[in-house]
Amino acid sequence: MDEATDGWWAQPAERQAAAVRDGEVPAAEIVESHLARIARTGPAVNAITRLLAESARRDAAEVDRRCARGGDPGPLAGVCFTVKESIAVGGVPTTHGAVRLRNLVAERDAPPVARLRAAGAIPIGHSNMPTLTLAGMHPRSELFGETLNPWDPARTPGGSSGGDGAAVACGMAGLGLGNDAGGSVRVPASFCGVAGLKPTQGRFAADHRMGPDDPPPGAQQIVVDGPLARTVADLRLAFEVLAGADVSDPRAVPVPVRGEPLDGPVRVAVVADPGGLGVHPEVRRAVGRAEAALADAGYAVERVEDVPRLAETVEAYGSWLMTEFAQSWAAVAPLLGEGGRRYIEMSMGRTAPAGLEEYMRLVGLRLSIRRSWAYFLDRYPLVLGPVFTEPPVEPGLESRDEAGHQLVTSAMRLCTATSFAGLPAVAVPTGLAGELPTGVQVIGRPYREDTCLDAAAAVEARLGVLTPLDPRPRRSSSSGAEATS
Repeated sequence: MDEATDGWWAQPAERQAAAVRDGEVPAAEIVESHLARIARTGPAVNAITRLLAESARRDAAEVDRRCARGGDPGPLAGVCFTVKESIAVGGVPTTHGAVRLRNLVAERDAPPVARLRAAGAIPIGHSNMPTLTLAGMHPRSELFGETLNPWDPARTPGGSSGGDGAAVACGMAGLGLGNDAGGSVRVPASFCGVAGLKPTQGRFAADHRMGPDDPPPGAQQIVVDGPLARTVADLRLAFEVLAGADVSDPRAVPVPVRGEPLDGPVRVAVVADPGGLGVHPEVRRAVGRAEAALADAGYAVERVEDVPRLAETVEAYGSWLMTEFAQSWAAVAPLLGEGGRRYIEMSMGRTAPAGLEEYMRLVGLRLSIRRSWAYFLDRYPLVLGPVFTEPPVEPGLESRDEAGHQLVTSAMRLCTATSFAGLPAVAVPTGLAGELPTGVQVIGRPYREDTCLDAAAAVEARLGVLTPLDPRPRRSSSSGAEATS
C-alpha cells in the first residue's frame, strides 16, 4: 500500500482490524502508518495534545505476539484511537487542558480506555478540548492552544470533543473517545464530517473523577463517554466493545447491544426546527436529505411539530447544572486561565443558582420529562433532527458576547434536551454545503443504540462518507503537542 495515498490510516477501522486478525498486516504497521499521518497532518489542526508513540508501538507488538501465538487479538485489533484530555490513560497526565493539572498522572486507564485496549485497540494520543470542558464549545485549552477545523480553519471543529473529531476526520486515528453532556460528541462529529455516538446513560462504564470524590448528581447522570468514527460500521464496532456492566462503575448495566426487532416499517418523527426558534436553510436541507434517505430505506417518516417539552427541558438543564457549578465555582474558576471563565460566567449570569427546594423540584422534573419522552418514543421509536441548527460557527463565538452565547446555546438545543432525557443518539454526515460538512442526529429509545445505528447506516449508505481528508493549511503554526512514552 502507498502510505501517501491509500495507506492503512485511510482504511476504515473495521478493515484495519480484519487485516490484523487475518494476518494480512501486523498491528505495528497500522501504528506506523498513523504516526506518519500525524506527523504530516497534525500541525495543521493541533488535534493531538500528547502523542503516545512509544507506548503505541509496545501495544502493537503485544497484539502481534498474540496473533503469532494463535490467540484472538480482539475485534479492534491494531485500531488506533485518540482519547480526550478529560479521560484517563494510565501512566500519562489527564490534564483537562489546564496548566495547573499538567502533572496529574493517571494511575490506570479509565473504563472505556481499558475496554478498547482489551479489544485490541491502541491509544495513540490524548486529544484537545476546551479547558476543563467549561471554557466553551471551541476546543481551545489553556495548556495546548486551539484545534482548527480541517475543513475550514475559520470555523470551529466543535466541542468539547473537538480534538477527537478533527483527528478522526484527518485519519490520525481510526476512532476517537470523547464525552457528551449536551452535544460534545455530536457537535464535533457534525462539524468535522464524521459519525458520533452519545449512548444512553448507564450503557458504558465511565469514571469522571478529577480526585477522590465523584462529581455531583447532574454530572453523574448527564455526562456520558462516547466514540467518534468515520463510518457507522466503525462506530457500531466501538459501541459493542464499550457496552456493558463493569465493577468500576455501578451505573453501568448489562443490557444486550441489540434489542428485539421493531415492527416495521419503523416510524421516524422528523423535527427540522426544534422549538420553532429558527433553523438555517442548509441545516433544514440536511434534515431533508436524511429524511429522504430513510424513506428510501423503508422507514415510515413523519414530520411532527416538536419533541416533548423542549423549552422546559432546556431551562431545567441549565438551572440544574448552573446550580452545581455555582457550588464549586470559586475553586474551579482559577483553573480555567485568562478568558476561560467567560462562557460559564455568561451562563451563570443568565441562570441564577437554584435553592434547595427548587433543586429538588428539578430532580423530580427530570423523571417527568423522561416519562414524556417515553410516551413519544413509544409512538415514534426514532427521531430525526439537527445536531446544531446553524452551520459550523467561528471559533469562540459562544464566549465572545451575549449574542454569540445565545446563538450557540440555542443552536444545540436538541442535543441539550436529549442529554437531559438520557437518550441515545447517533450523529451522521449528510453531505456538504459548499465546502463544509452537514449532519443530523438520530435519537432513539433508552438502550436502543442499535436502532439509531441502523438508521444512521441507512443514511450513510445513501449519502456517503466524507472523510478522511487532508486539512486546509492553517494560518498560524503554533502547536501544543508534547511527546511521551
